[in-house]
This record gives sequence, structure tokens and C-alpha cells, in this order.
Amino acid sequence: MKFIVTGLGIRRARAALATFGVILLAACTSAAQASPYVMFRDPQCGCCGEWAKHVRTGLDHEVTVREDRPMAEVKADAGVPDDLISCHTMEVDGYVIEGHVPAREIARLLEERPDGVTGLAVAGMPLGSPGMEVGGRVQPYQVIAFGPAGERVFASYP
Repeated sequence: MKFIVTGLGIRRARAALATFGVILLAACTSAAQASPYVMFRDPQCGCCGEWAKHVRTGLDHEVTVREDRPMAEVKADAGVPDDLISCHTMEVDGYVIEGHVPAREIARLLEERPDGVTGLAVAGMPLGSPGMEVGGRVQPYQVIAFGPAGERVFASYP
């Protein structure tokens, strides 16, 4: 069986293909922008909510909060090293964010996408880190990148 395409048919086919391409591109862009930010936390922790507000504001993105899994299980499943554990864990765009990581470092991670990095962590709960602001007191802390390539300092504060 042969199909004969006239000049008008070719134009329509090209127009339909171009329209499909634009729709596909828009869908991919929306999917990337709609990537969920899911934070797991213990319901008894107050600083986690403050950190989520910091992320919402700093990254202009909604954060879904879940309190339905044991935190030890969440951290183990996410591959958070024991020496980097903090109070909450967020999953975003294939990365793990552990603890009070500043929004600008999360944005940098998502932009740079360094090889061998599974996520970022701020171990413990240092005063002055996002969500841990207490009367202007600040403790120095580091944001650590972790993953198959090991651990390294990603940023230092203040």
C-alpha cells in the first residue's frame, strides 16, 4: 500500500509535528518545575517547620511535609551517613537534603549537579542555621556534600 502526500498534506503534517513538539517541550518544562520537594520530619520537632518556610521563600517552591515514616528509616533509605544526621530529611529532584541546609546551597546543588554527590547535609542543629535562629546567636557550621565520591565541604557558614 502506498501513501501519496500532496504539498498541502506535507504542510499539515509539519504543522502538526511542530505543535506536538511545543506541547512536549512545555510538558517537560512543567514536569521539571513541578518536581516535588518532600520533607520528612518528626511531628514533635518545631525547627523543621521553620526550615521548610526558609526553603519555600528561598527557592520559591512548595514543600510537602510528611510525618508518616520513622525518621531512622527515612535516613537509612536515603543513604544519609551516620555522621551527618540531623532532624529532618528532604528529597528533591533526585537529591537528599539533610538538616538545616541553606536554600542557596540547595539551589547551587540543583544548578551545578556535581558528579558523585547524592545530597547535602548540615549535621546536628547549629544555632544560626536556617530554622535555628535564636536571638542572633550563630555557631559556625559546614554544608557537606555526600555520595559515592565521599564527603566534602560544599560551603561554610558564617
